Amino acid sequence: MIAILVILGVLASIAVPKYYDITREAQNRAALQAVTEGKARLSLQYARLFLENGTPPGAASLVDAVGASTGVGDYNLNLATVDTLTIKINATGKSGVMGVNSGVWLLPK
Repeated sequence: MIAILVILGVLASIAVPKYYDITREAQNRAALQAVTEGKARLSLQYARLFLENGTPPGAASLVDAVGASTGVGDYNLNLATVDTLTIKINATGKSGVMGVNSGVWLLPK
């Protein structure tokens, strides 16, 4: 009887942390999907502004067009210009969602 409890305790001590690691990884991958959605929005706005104005937009005007802070599903995106050609995208989970991820979007040359 005690041996069974010891075995169950050992299995639980291995399984529970693994479950939390898998959950955290899944949330971070979902945040990466939100970053990918942010990149798609930037690409779409870049094309729209280029067609409307006849000249390529700068990073700052592109962030203004998309919105410096916007939501994608369970995640909030924060867009910030790094320099004239680079926009950084940070995704953080909304209430109760722990995933985070980030990426950069480069303006076409």
